[in-house]
Amino acid sequence: MATQQPGTRPNNPRFSSGPCAKPPTHILTALADAPLGRSHRAAVGKAKLKKAIDETREILGVPEDYRIGIVPASDTGAYEMAMWSLLGERPAEMVAWESFGAGWVTDVAKQLKIDHTVHTAAYGEIVDMGALNYDHDVCFTWNGTTSGVRMPNGDAIPTDRAGLTLCDATSAAFAMDLPWDKLDVTTFSWQKVLGGEAAHGMLILSPRAVERLESYTPPWPMPKIFRLTKGGKLIEGIFKGETINTPSMLAVEDYLFALDWAKSVGGLQGLIARADANAQAIADFVAQHGWIENLASDPATQSTTSVCLKFTDDRITDGAAFAKAVAQRLADENVALDIGAYRDAPPGLRIWCGGTVETSDIETMLPWLAWAFEAEINA
Repeated sequence: MATQQPGTRPNNPRFSSGPCAKPPTHILTALADAPLGRSHRAAVGKAKLKKAIDETREILGVPEDYRIGIVPASDTGAYEMAMWSLLGERPAEMVAWESFGAGWVTDVAKQLKIDHTVHTAAYGEIVDMGALNYDHDVCFTWNGTTSGVRMPNGDAIPTDRAGLTLCDATSAAFAMDLPWDKLDVTTFSWQKVLGGEAAHGMLILSPRAVERLESYTPPWPMPKIFRLTKGGKLIEGIFKGETINTPSMLAVEDYLFALDWAKSVGGLQGLIARADANAQAIADFVAQHGWIENLASDPATQSTTSVCLKFTDDRITDGAAFAKAVAQRLADENVALDIGAYRDAPPGLRIWCGGTVETSDIETMLPWLAWAFEAEINA
């Protein structure tokens, strides 16, 4: 017997894993103070950019001696900048359990061509971080946006390491506790957990990373947009709001709005609690239905932001087509938009559970998921 359609829909059907849902209170008129048509180097522009840096530090609890900069090209640009500027002084340990981590491996192996060791795990699994050589530089993602697998903590990273740790934290920052003493480079983008606009990345450097920048010059040519030093010294202006290239002041205003909203819901701990509640709602649903599972096999490493699911019913003969059809049914009903699995990931669904998503919307959407599954099985 076919399951009947539920009677209510989510208030916000946007469960995309990036760009992600805006904060629930977002309204375009809140951006009216953006200094449009003004130079980002004018006093008003510098003040806005500096405020974005300062409030990021406050909410995330970034130590005062760490530098925070706004850089071009989203998280990808920030992480590329870090790799091209810092790697090569010693061998690298390249860690990948999803597609973006695999992309960083490609950069090191085929572009930078430095001495490296690759550590991989299948989608749904995670690399044993305790088995790495931390006398080398270590490159990894904290949360696998395309696999739904995250680091449970930073316990495996030694405090007295000789190498640097480069952490892509784009789906973790503002949703998970990041141990700053274990991270030398941390990158993320505005369009993930806080639902900001795309194209801008954040680069956070520890004192050890700054020391490397000022003592080591890579052997390859450095594009202007990647240059963090001049005359062997860190360009401090980058970390005070003097960006390398022109930022969108409208996007900056949008990020400032998101930061203010984050403080209104309890800051970092409030954001973590919201993501945890969203992910738990899905976990409860999965526990009650035998035809679906979390792609991450270990509950300790299951993401609380990019929750990836797989269908397990043995009546399904074409997993990719079935998952795509279920996602399309939900989109057609304006119940859940953009929740198909990432193109390189196993077939399934990916539901964003970051703090800008309301738990009530997750809970309202899940009965529709059961409806869509039954409808597609019957079809």
